[in-house]
Amino acid sequence: MTRPLGPVAWPPASIRTERLVLRESEARDRAAFIELLASPEVHTYLGGPRPRDELERTMSEVPGWRPGLFVIDLDGAMIGTIELKRRDAEQVRPEVGYAGSAELGYLLLPGAWGYGYAAEACAAALDWFADALPGEPVVLCTQTANDRSMRLAAKLGFTEAQRYEAWGAEQWMGVWSSVTQSG
Repeated sequence: MTRPLGPVAWPPASIRTERLVLRESEARDRAAFIELLASPEVHTYLGGPRPRDELERTMSEVPGWRPGLFVIDLDGAMIGTIELKRRDAEQVRPEVGYAGSAELGYLLLPGAWGYGYAAEACAAALDWFADALPGEPVVLCTQTANDRSMRLAAKLGFTEAQRYEAWGAEQWMGVWSSVTQSG
């Protein structure tokens, strides 16, 4: 269950960057959502893709609409998603911590990899979050084997909070705060 980010109005106005628009999900995004969730490349470090036929049957007409989720739009087409959601206590192992913290997650279609879109979109989402909830930290978790994600976390200013074993692999958790970014 995804908990809202708090007293934040959702959906917010679209967020525009130099090349992208972060916006709420629309019916026209359904095919891209299916592609994203069924992609073996996208889900290499996320437990594997979901079956395409299951997604076709079960996905709602307007997929992904929920507080904290932005569609990443490039030239009018969805290329991925960014999500800021609360880490529910039931989903967090006690030794890992940060229950209740906001967690940044992102997925981009493989054709959008390598162009800096993830960094641009994540930075814009973090800026929005810092304005909406000043001083509140954000966590990012990834497998240490996911080199791209590790580089992006460093580029965005996440600092290592801990490493732990889960799902048969070493995981990395970093923390970001607008307070440490501006200071």
